[in-house]
Amino acid sequence: MKKILIINGPNLNLLGNREKNFYGDTSLERIKSICEKKCAKNKMEMEFYQSNHEGELLEKIHSVQNDYEGIIINPAAYTHTSIALLDALRATTKPKIEVHISNIYAREDYRRKSITSESVNGVICGFGENGYLLAIEAMKKLIYKDQ
Repeated sequence: MKKILIINGPNLNLLGNREKNFYGDTSLERIKSICEKKCAKNKMEMEFYQSNHEGELLEKIHSVQNDYEGIIINPAAYTHTSIALLDALRATTKPKIEVHISNIYAREDYRRKSITSESVNGVICGFGENGYLLAIEAMKKLIYKDQ
């Protein structure tokens, strides 16, 4: 069974309590639960990870090449600021999908530029928790394309 990594960046542990006008009232635990169900349905295993620390996110991305078949990442605020995450994502040859709960292109000017998207196969944004489900479907197609 193929295993994917789903990474969540800073402040996503506060989902359900912060800026509900952008992020809704769904918690990160709920997103994890629906992702587990979607992965099981698609014959994939997953690890769901969240950190508020850039270095920890980098270490997790570094593990993708040897331990996972692909990565789905919501870099959160680091989307717009972290060349380090960009470089780490570029270092893996595994499929990568960036996901955002809100539509970053309909937000503040400084949120409209995704530095990290330069290194991924695709970006899904603006669909709330469903963006993660869409990313899992897309990842399945990327992983199983040769089978």
